[in-house]
Amino acid sequence: MSSEPTSSASEQSPTSPASPRSLHLPENRRTRDRSPSPMRGYLIPSPLPTRRTRTFSATVRASEGPVYKGVCKCFCRSKGHGFITPADGGPDIFVHISDIEGEYVLVAGDEVTYKMCSIPPKNEKLQAVDVVITHLAPGTKHETWSGHVISS
Repeated sequence: MSSEPTSSASEQSPTSPASPRSLHLPENRRTRDRSPSPMRGYLIPSPLPTRRTRTFSATVRASEGPVYKGVCKCFCRSKGHGFITPADGGPDIFVHISDIEGEYVLVAGDEVTYKMCSIPPKNEKLQAVDVVITHLAPGTKHETWSGHVISS
């Protein structure tokens, strides 16, 4: 084994080595090289525009658009999103928790009205905005945002 020059105690942390090479691993073991990701250490913003992060122009375009009808396919309150099946067919539309109007949390089977906004950066997919529950799904328990449970 070759000896490396040691540095003073003030330069190194007592709990972690200065580099993986200073661990003196057995010669038959290789150190794992880390991937050269340019984004390591940076917080990558979510690509989904919520009500807080949506631009003013996107909000205006969505509010001027037509109102669509659909049925809630699924919604997960803990994840904060779900999907709406359009009444006229087509692919499911993404819905974020911040875009739901009213006092109830969406449940599968709820009839809703909504407007649509494209999702950046490519603007190929759509997101439901200004979602309003028009009819609660019968026979299900609905929860308000404050946590009260109501049977319908």
